[in-house]
Amino acid sequence: MKLVHDWLGPLELPDTAQRIVSLAPNVTETLFALGLGERLVGRSAFCYRPAATLSLPVVSSYTRVRWELLESLKPDLVLISTGVQRELLFELHRRGFPIFPIPLPQSPYGILENIAVLGALLEATEAATGLCARLSERYGALYKALPPLRVYLEFDLGGPITVGRGSYVGEALRYLGLQNIFAEHPQSYFQPDLAEVARRGPELVIYEPKPHRSRPLEKAQRLLAERGWCFPLVVTGGDELAHYGPLFFDYLEALVGQIRALLPA
Repeated sequence: MKLVHDWLGPLELPDTAQRIVSLAPNVTETLFALGLGERLVGRSAFCYRPAATLSLPVVSSYTRVRWELLESLKPDLVLISTGVQRELLFELHRRGFPIFPIPLPQSPYGILENIAVLGALLEATEAATGLCARLSERYGALYKALPPLRVYLEFDLGGPITVGRGSYVGEALRYLGLQNIFAEHPQSYFQPDLAEVARRGPELVIYEPKPHRSRPLEKAQRLLAERGWCFPLVVTGGDELAHYGPLFFDYLEALVGQIRALLPA
């Protein structure tokens, strides 16, 4: 297969890749959702969805690769994301690995686009089209599902990170009917001024902890108390809104349910 990638220029990849290494959690989950999980021979440490992924060799963190292990797996295709993996994808390309980068989406529709791209790349177009149709229908049902509450979203990424203009998460919040207090901020992802958060007076805080943390709600409540905040709080399960694979739509539906449970009857 010969194609031209926006970042890497002309690429020549296998017509039917059979030994795939995925270094991006969204890609790994999508391959299993398309029925292609048996083609995976390696993953990143952050690829843990679905559970079947865990039996695969760990080739990388998010930005560092175990080069000898990767070479020993003899992949005929390495799939990676853009965003923070930008430098790694260029290094993989320089070393001659057959690589195809999947872009960081700027809206939930970008998640669907990535599914379609992977389907075309791996001769699974019908499965990809069907998956996109089902997810699109579910996403459509969430339009304006919530009242226009002013919200502050915080990811725990070793410190607080929130979203501004041009992020798929911010666009998803707007689509649900919510009003991100930093919607006009010129950076997609940035470290907020916590005093500014308080000044903007959100009506709801959505907090996403690191995954696999015990008692995340209690810890989030304690964190807000330490800041002197008394805002209503919703806590995700961790690495949900920050995950842009097909399960993002499940997590978005769960978020709507959590927020509705806080609203007056």
